Amino acid sequence: MSTNKENKVKEKSTYQHSGETALSNRAFTIPNLICLIRILLITPFVEFFLDKEYVWAAVVIILSGLSDCFDGLIARKFNQESELGKILDPLADKLTLLAVGVCLCLIEPFFLPVVIILVVKDVLMLIGSTKVVKMGILVPKSKWYGKVGTVMFYVTVTFIVFVEIMQTMEKPLVNIDYETGKWISMVMLCLTAVMMIFAFIMYTFTFRDIIKKAQASQESSASITE
Repeated sequence: MSTNKENKVKEKSTYQHSGETALSNRAFTIPNLICLIRILLITPFVEFFLDKEYVWAAVVIILSGLSDCFDGLIARKFNQESELGKILDPLADKLTLLAVGVCLCLIEPFFLPVVIILVVKDVLMLIGSTKVVKMGILVPKSKWYGKVGTVMFYVTVTFIVFVEIMQTMEKPLVNIDYETGKWISMVMLCLTAVMMIFAFIMYTFTFRDIIKKAQASQESSASITE
């Protein structure tokens, strides 16, 4: 009888404990180094942006966005995924997005609602992640909808900065009417906000399922030992 109960427990334990992971515990990997560089790039971006050096600010944020796309690919291709990387990657994302959002609010106040959505989403996800970690379970990897939301954010930011650059040039490369650019930016911001809300809802379901399975497994394990 106890064997059947143990089999049921194994079936329910579809989540991954921190001690059961095959992820590397190495800290010095190329993807982790890229994540650290992304965090360090926040400072020059803010300095360039506040000094209205929008071209250099755009270069920095594009480099940050490209590195965000490649660090995960490198980690999987060269088997350099690590527990530290699963912390650094989302941390670099959140810090960069927050810094960019605050900077953009200085030139475009209508960006504020998206920044608020971003902050609320990240805070709630942090609370959920903390609860999962306290239960001894690894935080799940970033899903496609989370990555799509991040990419949309970077594209929107790049476009807004590009419009600002064109307005400051005597002979702009592309003639973009400021009001038209602002309208397009609003549409892109709305789409980005919708994607972020969708990602938050999907992550909520993911965390809820993980927590439920963990609790069910703990209750089954407790009944076996009694």
